[in-house]
Amino acid sequence: MYNCNIAIYFREIVTLQPTSNLLNITDHSRDSVGMTYVYPVVSRRAGGVSVGINLNPNNACNWRCIYCQVPDLKRGTAPKIDLALLELELQTLLHELLHGSFMQKHVPLAARRINDIALSGNGEPTSAKEFEQVIALIAHVKSQLELPQDLKLVLITNGSLINRATVQAGLHHMARLNGEVWFKLDSITLEGRQRINNTHISLKQVNNHLRIAASLCPTWLQTCIFQINGTPPTDKESNAYLRFIARLLEDAVPIKGILLYGLARPSMQPEAPMLSKVSEAWMQSFAEKIKALGLAVKLNP
Repeated sequence: MYNCNIAIYFREIVTLQPTSNLLNITDHSRDSVGMTYVYPVVSRRAGGVSVGINLNPNNACNWRCIYCQVPDLKRGTAPKIDLALLELELQTLLHELLHGSFMQKHVPLAARRINDIALSGNGEPTSAKEFEQVIALIAHVKSQLELPQDLKLVLITNGSLINRATVQAGLHHMARLNGEVWFKLDSITLEGRQRINNTHISLKQVNNHLRIAASLCPTWLQTCIFQINGTPPTDKESNAYLRFIARLLEDAVPIKGILLYGLARPSMQPEAPMLSKVSEAWMQSFAEKIKALGLAVKLNP
């Protein structure tokens, strides 16, 4: 239900005015409408407007992926979340997307639908101590607005904190909200994870956390493919990935499929000059190898 508090807040943030005239897939600015936690983007993977929730406005993450687009990224966790402000911002933006002029002014015609609410942003969202409360808050806001019945709630995560009880409780709640987990898996080898994600997490931990996530909420693996110094992933890396997927299928781990994507926006990390897109042919070939194992692939080269 729209109320006077939202109307007042809407006026106080001046306007919901993005930094450019039309939102596009190459600009995922977290402050495009001047809010602390909530922002709209046109997502190539979502295929429409994704309402992002950034629980890491301090630019802190427990990993440091070399393709990360967050400027001034630092190691750390999410700060204390102002739940009241988050709720107000989410209500305001959703109401404007549903009933205001934002869609017509700033969203390309083909993407003028709200596809999902996505917990993503400038760090690992599950590092927020209030994660479970945030999911409950989103459920409450959804119940107050006339949103599409099939609206998804997506968690984009590196999966490293899935072992926490509060995170698992949040995932269980997400499953009842048409939720999906997009679980990062960029490399199967330890050296690959150290080089790409700057983490020492073991494959055993990755495997265990993935199985927990998939048991609680529909889960997709998301994998970023790119070249380092002009070289695509080695046969060693690619074959290890395929063996890992095959083992998951043999063990009947209920993953939904693979979100395979390339670089769309420039990295803001020191390694940026080393990174470039792989060829579409390489991506297509790798996608076909995954499909041959019996798993769905959504490809965004």
